[in-house]
Amino acid sequence: MIFYFIILFLLLISFVKNRQKTIKALKISAKKLIKILPSILTMLILVSIVLHFLPKEKIALYLGTKNTFLSTIFASVFGSITMMPGFITFPLAGILREQNVPFMVISAFTTTLMMVGIITFPVERKYLGTTIAILRNALYFFIAIIVAVVTGFLFGEITI
Repeated sequence: MIFYFIILFLLLISFVKNRQKTIKALKISAKKLIKILPSILTMLILVSIVLHFLPKEKIALYLGTKNTFLSTIFASVFGSITMMPGFITFPLAGILREQNVPFMVISAFTTTLMMVGIITFPVERKYLGTTIAILRNALYFFIAIIVAVVTGFLFGEITI
């Protein structure tokens, strides 16, 4: 809520400073939102379908196996395919932790879930181009694996 108040406050300052520019900027923003809305709605529908067929309990079952390395790989791939907003991702991470899923696996899952997007690839390709979309997803997948390994070291799940 604080973020919304800050945005409203800054918008009000902008409006007071230059009414015409602020109205023009809001109109441009609205047009761009309307233009991208079909892609966003399609993506949200696909995510909803995936979440419907894969309940939280099943996700925890597959991510909580005894082999942490295998679970981390599975979590990374699964997180890359699906997509969830933060307000769903982080409570889900709490549920996974309650079911004793290792921090390394949760880290791989949540990081790829938020950063890598196979479902969002068509939208990314449309706005960023195929090469950039592939590079972005590959780079973020690699970064997510690094974050998971570092998390495993920090929480003592990986030892040298």
